[in-house]
Amino acid sequence: MCGIFGCIVNEGEVAPLIHLALKRLEYRGYDSAGIATVYKGLLFLKKDSGRIDEIHEKLDLNSLPGMIGIGHTRWATHGAPNMENAHPHTDCTGKIAIAHNGIIENYIEIKKSLESKGHIFKSRTDSEVFAHLIEDNIKNNMSFEDSVKQAVKLISGSYAIAAIHADEDKILCVKNESPLIIGISDNGVFCASDIPALLPYTNRVIELFDGEMAILSLRNIKIIRIKDESIVQRYETIIDWSMDMAEKGGFPHFMLKEIYEQPRAIRDALRIDKRLINIASMLIENSDRLFLVACGTSYHACLAISYIFSELSLINAIPCIASEFLKSYAQLVDESTVVIAVSQSGETRDTLTAVKNAKMRGAQIIGVTNVIGSELARISDIYLNMQAGPEIGVAATKTYISQLTLLSLLAINFSHNYGLASENIYRRLLSELYEASVIIEKYLRRIDNEAKRIAQVIAPRENVFYLSRGINVASALEGALKLKEISYIHAEGYPAGESKHGPIALVEEGFPCIFITPTGETSVKILGNIMEMKARGAKIISITQDDAHEVKEVSDIFISIESNLSEILTPIIFSPPLQLIAYHTAILRLKDPDKPRNLAKSVTVP
Repeated sequence: MCGIFGCIVNEGEVAPLIHLALKRLEYRGYDSAGIATVYKGLLFLKKDSGRIDEIHEKLDLNSLPGMIGIGHTRWATHGAPNMENAHPHTDCTGKIAIAHNGIIENYIEIKKSLESKGHIFKSRTDSEVFAHLIEDNIKNNMSFEDSVKQAVKLISGSYAIAAIHADEDKILCVKNESPLIIGISDNGVFCASDIPALLPYTNRVIELFDGEMAILSLRNIKIIRIKDESIVQRYETIIDWSMDMAEKGGFPHFMLKEIYEQPRAIRDALRIDKRLINIASMLIENSDRLFLVACGTSYHACLAISYIFSELSLINAIPCIASEFLKSYAQLVDESTVVIAVSQSGETRDTLTAVKNAKMRGAQIIGVTNVIGSELARISDIYLNMQAGPEIGVAATKTYISQLTLLSLLAINFSHNYGLASENIYRRLLSELYEASVIIEKYLRRIDNEAKRIAQVIAPRENVFYLSRGINVASALEGALKLKEISYIHAEGYPAGESKHGPIALVEEGFPCIFITPTGETSVKILGNIMEMKARGAKIISITQDDAHEVKEVSDIFISIESNLSEILTPIIFSPPLQLIAYHTAILRLKDPDKPRNLAKSVTVP
């Protein structure tokens, strides 16, 4: 997730406006930034790594001349966070500049084709290919507009792109899956990734939809559908948000915004270069031992994925809390060991300590993180980027679902590559993994209200159980952790079958017990555990798939998800309801879910 801003003004220069707009978009990415402007037939560019204030102090972004320009603040997904990889990117002629938010999936093939034609690339990003595609099309006597349209037809993935040309008095914008909004004022026209960047200049906006191109000039705004080049008529909307609301996309808190971003997070995680997944699979195939090492929420993702490796590949993938790794398993690590280390920030000290020790003993390291320039990314033998974009809320939501998605993809791919899962099973599971984002997108707003009802039951209590069986024991642990983190209610995640060996002693009238129950055999087995709790007066709350009819019948409250996903993928679709329950419980208890006490986003102390 990155931030884009562009504008054309009637008077004055655009660089100071773009600079301030990028500051308002910095929550979307903050490892590098840059601005490109057009003035008297020339393209001017300033960019560097670091935060915007640091770059401005070094380069004076406001000094760029011109009344047309684009800017970008980056969250790295392809290429390290350095000056060369910072946006905007230019073509070989130095006349074209583009700013891109998203992931171009087929950039490697396009880049090879362009290099064979003599194009020289200056970065390691996926984005730069778009500038060169435009250049290549212009060389073939296409107009700037036609060149952009043709370039869009050659790329696949997600994108919001703003492009300028030194010989043109316009900005061209294209969109697919990544957000892009057009702004209109008496002094000019604007484009931006998000509303906060526009509000100081205008509250009159036009939304750009997938598959559309906007041609922005001072004379007019034209929107066309790229597929058939038909003209789109769309009316402007007036935005009456405060700046704080705008930064959160109209949501009251970043946590809620990030919960709603999870369908997109799943899709972006699945856009990873499949060659990296194949290399990681090869490392696992050539190993004798596999450890999954992480802390907190990331550990719960590892626990879930250990079940998938076991079921699909008959591999004993050992999940381990990073702070316990040295005492529990370090003596078993050697050159035939692979460690999958998972950390949202890539800077979690306990995880890095475990990884460095394992590496010293000869282990191969597969790093999974959301920050491309992090220490974990640097010291791993192969690095898998979750591509979730910045997560501002301290409690992990979309990064957890990205971890589940990416690690599930790895486990499914490994089982297929090495003959442990049939072609039919592989294709079915892969299809279901892609379908998960659609399932969540369909149910999110509906279950939000249901989560509020459950929160009303939980909020007055001081203890809650989260119970499940099999792979969703990880979901129970994660659901309990979320509730503890932001509402400060004591919550225990537990295997449901183990609950009668001690925890059931705590159950009394009205005690909330949340059961996570996929359909099928697990649902049948968990029914007995539900009845044990119900007989002792527990308030039964269930998160179920739609076909778990008996579970719903004995529950006091339930959230039902319409889904036929295989059980090993259900932790992905069960995560948002559990997060929403925690969120609404925190709100009812008047706690700030974005800033839970005593916690930090990245734990860099041992």
